[in-house]
Amino acid sequence: MSGHSKWSTIKHKKGAKDIQRAKVFAKLARGIEVAARDGGGDVSTNAALAQAVAKAKAGEMPNDNIERAIKRGTGESGGGHYDEIWYEGYAPGGVAVYVQTLTDNRNRAASDVRSTFSRNGGNLGEPGSVAYLFVQRGYLLATGAEDDVMLVALDAGAEDVRPGQTQHEVITAPGDLAKVVAALREAGIAIEDPEVTRLPVTSVPLDESTARAVLRLIDALEDLDDVQAVYANFDISDEVMAAVAG
Repeated sequence: MSGHSKWSTIKHKKGAKDIQRAKVFAKLARGIEVAARDGGGDVSTNAALAQAVAKAKAGEMPNDNIERAIKRGTGESGGGHYDEIWYEGYAPGGVAVYVQTLTDNRNRAASDVRSTFSRNGGNLGEPGSVAYLFVQRGYLLATGAEDDVMLVALDAGAEDVRPGQTQHEVITAPGDLAKVVAALREAGIAIEDPEVTRLPVTSVPLDESTARAVLRLIDALEDLDDVQAVYANFDISDEVMAAVAG
């Protein structure tokens, strides 16, 4: 499993009881609102909204909150205006970092992202400096026998299955994620974290010291209110990840 995916999974499991739920819900709601604004409030015809709603439900966001976010996005009950802005930079060790923000204050977002890079040993780059290192793909984790997961996923149109010890990464074209998810579920295979994300085309292996520095920056960026997602091309071995997570 790629380093960033492993870290996200570990954080999710470790932090389930102590995360700042209000902040998490606010980010999820913002994603729903923007998706509804751009493509309408019907999840059956708006794939981006369907994904945002699924992500919110996976994060245990109440249905009432989801419905209110959709209505804000469609203009039924007010709501703000959020701009999507991407920032590009480097973490310690030369790791490329690609940051998605949804913000109602461009100056605040730029200042917060820039200072967070600076305080944590990274540096902000120019537009285009790292974007080319990431591709948009559907992604999920599947638990089950490797052969079963591979057979079902590839038959449903997945591009690749990357075997792991207990979970396997399934990669799809963005538009094929939903049908691969449906096929795996129909086959009784447990899945986690299905989403359209950005995957690195190359990765940078990290030792423990550099891994700790990189993860501090990633965590600090993800903690910013305007930041929706952080993508990075680091890779950390299971041994180093266990030391860092512990």
